[in-house]
Amino acid sequence: MKPGFQPSLLAARKRLQETGRLTIVALGSSATAGSGASAEDKSYPAVLQAELRGRLPGAEVTVLNKGVGGQSAYDMLLRMQADVIDEKPAIVIWQTVINDAIRDIGEEKLAKILNKGIGKARAAGIDMILMDLPWLPREGRYPHYDDYRAVLRKTAQEQGISLFPRYAMMKGWSNSHQFTSEELVGMDGLHLVDAGYRCLALRLADGIVAGIGPVRIEAAGGAKPIN
Repeated sequence: MKPGFQPSLLAARKRLQETGRLTIVALGSSATAGSGASAEDKSYPAVLQAELRGRLPGAEVTVLNKGVGGQSAYDMLLRMQADVIDEKPAIVIWQTVINDAIRDIGEEKLAKILNKGIGKARAAGIDMILMDLPWLPREGRYPHYDDYRAVLRKTAQEQGISLFPRYAMMKGWSNSHQFTSEELVGMDGLHLVDAGYRCLALRLADGIVAGIGPVRIEAAGGAKPIN
C-alpha cells in the first residue's frame, strides 16, 4: 500500500471527541465475513477492532462485522439502513464489487448502486471508506475485472470518498515476496488467509488513526487526550 492513505474522517473525529466512542461498521461480502480465516477473531474487522483499541486508549472502540458471503453491491445497498445507518456508526468501511465483477452485472448499473449507497451514508452523517478490489493471482479468469475496478475508483473520486488501496497493497506483497501466495490467498484463489487479513487490518488502522488525528475526549472529569 502506498504510505499516504489517510481518509477524511471529520464526522468520526467529532464523534470521538464528543462521546469517547468510535463505532465502525464493516459492510461487505465474504472477505469481510472472514472466509479463509482460521477463526472468527482472525477476520479483518476483529483484528481492526483489537488494533484500534490499542492505538486509541481511553476510547470505546467497536467494529461491527456485517459481512455476508456472496453478496453483491445491490444486496448490501438493501442492508444499508438496518446494518449500517441504524447502528449509528461514525465510519462504514464498504467492501464490495468483487461479486459484481465476477457476475458482470453491468458497469453503469454498478455505478448507480454505489452512488446510492454513498448518498445514504452521507445523509446519515457517516464517514465512508470504500475498499478497492483484491489483487488475485488468477484474476484473468474474470475478463472485466479491471473495468469494474475502474468504476469503483471513478465513483470514489467523483464522490470524494476515500478508497483503501487493497489491490495495490496485495500486489505489492506479492511482488516483494514477503509472503508466499499460500500466505496471501487461500486454495480457492479468492480469499485471504490469516496473515493477509491481519496486514489488511493493520493498514486500515494506520489510515483511520491518521485520518482522525489527535483528539481530546470531552468526558466527565476533564478532557482526555488521544494520540
